[in-house]
Amino acid sequence: MTYDQERAQQLPPPGPLPGRHDPRGGPVRRPLPPEGPPETRTDIPAFVSLLAQSDRDRLTLRLQHALGTFVRSPREAVDEADTAFADATTRVTAALVERRRVIDSAHRNLGSEAETEDLRLALRQYREITLRLLRM
Repeated sequence: MTYDQERAQQLPPPGPLPGRHDPRGGPVRRPLPPEGPPETRTDIPAFVSLLAQSDRDRLTLRLQHALGTFVRSPREAVDEADTAFADATTRVTAALVERRRVIDSAHRNLGSEAETEDLRLALRQYREITLRLLRM
């Protein structure tokens, strides 16, 4: 007997699984999970940049300048790219620390009077920012 034949004998017959029927006899319809990238899902807040557009533009120009000067001066180009990267990481880190402070203070200032809704919103904001970090 071949492996495929053995496997076919081990598999349950096709059809609905036991316990997955509603009382009227039909299969239970479960809602589908949200699909698509998190940026397009409605259960995650809309994307908000950590840095102002002017800061992003300035850092992008610095990086483009470094790339453009590589042929003429490779060492200086790499040094410039390094400082642009260091500046970007410093600004993003500062923005994340500030974001965390704002989320934390929103529910901590209420103390024991924090409503479940306040805590739910804080949890949702923590989830959103953490997922954004993990997608990087």
